[in-house]
Amino acid sequence: MRWLCSFFSPLKKLWVRVNSAQKKRRGLYILYEDVKSCPYEDVHVLWSILVESHPHT
Repeated sequence: MRWLCSFFSPLKKLWVRVNSAQKKRRGLYILYEDVKSCPYEDVHVLWSILVESHPHT
């Protein structure tokens, strides 16, 4: 039975990593929609700095 756990452990880690990456992207999209609807120019400038400072995944 121990070998079964050792077999599924890497798969579980992979699933958690993929699932958390999808949640992060969804959260950034919601934030992007909020920034897009904001009338203040400084918010748009800060958003562009944030987007340029992080590599695309």
